[in-house]
Amino acid sequence: MIDTDGSAKSFDIQYVSREGSRPGRDLLAVEEPMEIRLGFGAEGSRQARSLSITMRTPGNDFELAAGFLFTEQIVTDPAHVGEVAFCGPPAPGRETSNIVRVELGPEVEVDLGRLQRHFYTTSSCGICGKASLDAVAAQGLRELDRERPRLSGEVIHRLPDLLRGSQPVFERTGGLHAAAVARPDGTLVHVREDVGRHNAVDKLLGRFFLDGQTDLGDSILVVSGRASFELVQKALAAGLPAMVAVGAPSSLAVDLAERYGMTLIGFASADRFNVYTGHGRMI
Repeated sequence: MIDTDGSAKSFDIQYVSREGSRPGRDLLAVEEPMEIRLGFGAEGSRQARSLSITMRTPGNDFELAAGFLFTEQIVTDPAHVGEVAFCGPPAPGRETSNIVRVELGPEVEVDLGRLQRHFYTTSSCGICGKASLDAVAAQGLRELDRERPRLSGEVIHRLPDLLRGSQPVFERTGGLHAAAVARPDGTLVHVREDVGRHNAVDKLLGRFFLDGQTDLGDSILVVSGRASFELVQKALAAGLPAMVAVGAPSSLAVDLAERYGMTLIGFASADRFNVYTGHGRMI
């Protein structure tokens, strides 16, 4: 049985321990494909292009589509996005489709060559094969103010527990990643969950994008897993000056954060954290 919000599904299982086994039920996070389609062109000559297929946890699908377009710098102005809607038949057992179509305004110019190179994504690896600092630099990301905002170690220590306490689907399933935007005082603004790390970030930043907020230069991105290259790239697209991860960063993530002046923190917990780049913001 799938939850009404589509995020979790119940399964018959066997619980096994040293004392024996017994039947039971377990609630697991749902993972389903979602296709993002893009509508563009002048009236009378509109085109539609399949842009991405990603494995995600259903929920906040419009935010996911908008966040993907924004963090990949395909669309940088919320005013260029028209209707965002489901299309195609409903997914099995649910009322909505697994296809989201984003309509761009007729004045928006689209690089067809670039669209042709985009994207097959998976829940585990993000956008595979794009691990190139030069390719990211070509997207027009800007260097950050390397001194602001100031970050308190006391707040950094609190952020992982604050994030963990704001994950309702993880609480039920134990199977989802989460991402949050926090203020320097530790206040969580928005939290999103998904089976994929990059999807959680796209949903999160998609919410801000749809609200007209494309520069989060006064905020911190907090993620429940490791800090990968593609997550740092997405954070930079939104102007986020700091990322706090519960897990380890990759070497390329550190290189990218250093190049653009981001504070990158890994292994964050109530007891410790490592500052890999951007030490100048710490107080």
